[in-house]
Amino acid sequence: MAFAENPLFINTVLLGGTTRQKLQAARQAGFDQVELWQQDVASANPGSAEIRRLLAALPLGLTDYQVLLDFDGAPEPLRRQKYDEASSMIKTAVELGATTLLVPASTDSRCQPERVEADLRWLAEQAQHHGLRIAYEAMAWSSKIQTTADAWQLIKRIGAPNLGLVVDAFHIFVRQHSVADLAEIPAEKIFLVQLSDLAQLPEGGRLVETARHHRLLPGEGHFPLASLLGYLQAIDYRGPLGLEVFNDSLQRSDPTETAQKAMQALRQLLASV
Repeated sequence: MAFAENPLFINTVLLGGTTRQKLQAARQAGFDQVELWQQDVASANPGSAEIRRLLAALPLGLTDYQVLLDFDGAPEPLRRQKYDEASSMIKTAVELGATTLLVPASTDSRCQPERVEADLRWLAEQAQHHGLRIAYEAMAWSSKIQTTADAWQLIKRIGAPNLGLVVDAFHIFVRQHSVADLAEIPAEKIFLVQLSDLAQLPEGGRLVETARHHRLLPGEGHFPLASLLGYLQAIDYRGPLGLEVFNDSLQRSDPTETAQKAMQALRQLLASV
């Protein structure tokens, strides 16, 4: 099977239940890793210490800890607060045993473009002190950095060894872009790849709602996911590959059944490449 050596992950946003139930369901379904949210840690007792022990016992790896929102280019009234939030998340990531912190490009309409590069440079430096990587993600509705190609140009200018990309199929294909957005990006600078599907492109004002509530598992929509995987295979991408599917219906279902269904969809997609 293609990508036999890539760690396969599931984002816990797809799964209902407690943090423990989510992690157990992911492992039982055969996932190697999970993307873990702040909410997963906050709802666990006693938090990061318990989660780290559970991850080791299953065993289950952490693709990343997320998500540091609206950090880059934060306006002056919020900038200090965002720097403090970043420091706190770095601390928690270390406690969890995570190697990567996920940071989407700011969606704040007050984002200060002239500060984006300096903020990301500071964040990468702080993370480096703790042995962490920063995975930066362009989102379709971000204020400044809306494409993977733009995110790569920013990362290339900064040049930090621990700063790399999140490649999210949703944000590429929902804007009707293609794998051309990944041209000239070295495989080692892609820190993780998130997959989802969509049956119909959202109308004007429904982009964010669709992204946060109505994504589909691979094979249930019409995104050209095979073209993305074919490209990744061609450049010998060996990093984490998995599912970030925000879907209210699946999230309300039994987590064990949902995780198994998700793994089946992912394996069917990989087998088709």
